[in-house]
Amino acid sequence: MGATIGAAAVRNGHRVRWVTTGRSTQTRVRAEAAGLEPCDTLAEALADSDITLSICPAHGAEDTAMSVAEQRYEGIFVESNPITPDLVRRISNRMPARCSVLDGSIFGPSADSSRSARIYLAGDSGAMALMDSLFTGTEVDVRTVGSDLGTASALKLAFTSYQRSARVLAAISHALAARHGVSDLLAEEAQVMPSDVLSAPEYLPSVAARAWRWAHEMDQIAEALRSAGLPDGLAELTGEIFHYWETERGQNPSVERVLALLARNEGG
Repeated sequence: MGATIGAAAVRNGHRVRWVTTGRSTQTRVRAEAAGLEPCDTLAEALADSDITLSICPAHGAEDTAMSVAEQRYEGIFVESNPITPDLVRRISNRMPARCSVLDGSIFGPSADSSRSARIYLAGDSGAMALMDSLFTGTEVDVRTVGSDLGTASALKLAFTSYQRSARVLAAISHALAARHGVSDLLAEEAQVMPSDVLSAPEYLPSVAARAWRWAHEMDQIAEALRSAGLPDGLAELTGEIFHYWETERGQNPSVERVLALLARNEGG
């Protein structure tokens, strides 16, 4: 992903540096193909750089930011990793006073794709405008979500909480079907499933209204998974969440109420 973003800026006439230390051969190949300039040290990469984008695995985000802070960096630091809003704000508070921190989240292609990418930003409007100028006319679309640090990161986590979990659920479903020799039929039934589960929350009240029945179904699913030697935790948790909505049996709740019941963990 970093190579894809960097390549777009390079094609727009900007110099993009990257730190080579500890990186894999595959990363080096992608960076070279993208036209990025290799640097042996972080200090070398930061020197005279107006903008620094941190794009790394979530577990390395805070250490990476603190390494930048130790260099007394005074440009624009874009925290683009999938981390919590609280951690984004904590990082911002620990950066040098003259460093402008933007909260960012990246949606889009991997390094081997030519599809467009979106970068959502929150923070200082001037810093966001400068970021936007880097990618004007490229396949990278810079979008702003306001001035409050943490909002862009919250968007990323909200999306990936569904995306990642859905893939695990699919794996568990296919594993259970395989144990009973019905994989082909499962795939066939999946073809008629709606594809707008995340994009259309208007259907959630109907889910809450039927939760009183589905909670017990999840108990049966969890038992079937245990019998097959498969993980049952997600099924049990889903059943627990359905219990939060049992008060809505026979009701016509709003989307807002359905979501509020999740936050309160109570039926009243």
